[in-house]
Amino acid sequence: MKALVLNSFGSAPVLQTVDKPVPHAGQVLIKVKASGLNPLDVKIMTGQAGHAQAKLPAILGVDVSGIVAAVGEGVSNVKPGDEVYGMAGGVGNNPGSQAEYMTVDARLLALKPTNLSFHEAAAVPLIFITAWEGLVDRVNVQQGQRVLVHGGAGGVGHIAVQIAKARGAEVFATVRKPQFDQIKRYGAVPIDYTATTVEEYVNEYTGGKGFDVVMDNVGGTTLDDSFNGVKQYGHVVSIIGRGTHSLAPLALRGATYSTVFTLIPLLFDNGRAHHGEILQQATKLIEAGLVKPDVSPAVYSLETATAAYEELKGKTGKGKVVIDVN
Repeated sequence: MKALVLNSFGSAPVLQTVDKPVPHAGQVLIKVKASGLNPLDVKIMTGQAGHAQAKLPAILGVDVSGIVAAVGEGVSNVKPGDEVYGMAGGVGNNPGSQAEYMTVDARLLALKPTNLSFHEAAAVPLIFITAWEGLVDRVNVQQGQRVLVHGGAGGVGHIAVQIAKARGAEVFATVRKPQFDQIKRYGAVPIDYTATTVEEYVNEYTGGKGFDVVMDNVGGTTLDDSFNGVKQYGHVVSIIGRGTHSLAPLALRGATYSTVFTLIPLLFDNGRAHHGEILQQATKLIEAGLVKPDVSPAVYSLETATAAYEELKGKTGKGKVVIDVN
C-alpha cells in the first residue's frame, strides 16, 4: 500500500510503498478514507514533540475516518463495511492514518456521524475528545453555568464552545474581531481579547464574580488570565499547561485546576475504551445538529500532502485541514 513515511525528524514525510498491515486480536483493519491533520503532526515532523514518543520510521496521522475492511479475533463493536472514525494512531508505536490502510485498536473507534462526509469526520476525533475530556470529564459542565473558552475559534476551542452550549451553559469565547460571526453562530458571546482586559470582561459579563468554568486552549499568559478570570470555587481546565505560572490567584479563589493530555490512551493503553465512548457522544451531538466541525474546503491527497501541511502551518483560519485517501 502507499503511505507517507517520516524517516527522519526535520524532514517531510515521503510517499512510499509499504506492507499492508494485518489486524491482530482486538484490532480492526481500516481502509482509510481521510486523515485529519493536527499541529501535533508538524511538531513530530520537526522533532519538537518528545511527548508523542514517535518511533522512526513513522506513519503520521492521529485522526482517521474510513471503512472497516477486516476485524481481528475478539472484535464485536464494529464489523466489515462499517463507516468509522477515531483518534487512533500516529504516536508512539502506533502507525497513523496517512496511508491507504491502518490497523487500529477497536476500542478507539465509533461509527461516524451519518450527516458528515469522511472528509469532515476525519477532522473531529482529537479536537472533540480533547474538548470533552476538559469540559465533561474534568468539569462536568452543566446548565446555567457561565463558561469562558479561550481560543474559541481554534480547533479544540470551537468544539468546546459547542459542547458547552449543547449542555446548557452560557458560553463566552475570546477571539479576534474577524471571528465574531463564527462564535455568534454557535450561540455564544465573542470577546475581543486584543481590546479588552480580563478585569473588564469579567466585570461586564459576570458582574465581577468571574466565570464558573474557564477552558484554556492557548497556554502561556492566557493560562494566567484564566486563573484571574475564574470565580470563587470555580474550575480552570487547560490543554496546554506547560511553563511557570503563579497559582496564587487560583488559591485565593479556592478554585480548581485540571489538565488534559489526550494522548495517554494511545501511548499507555490506559482509557482507550473511553475514547471510543466519547466519540459515540460526538456522533449523537453531531447527528442532532448541536456540534459541527469547521473544516477547510481545500482538497488534498497523499500525493499533495506537502501543500496540506503548508496550509496547517500557515494557520489561515479556514478550518481543520484534512487529507483525502483512497
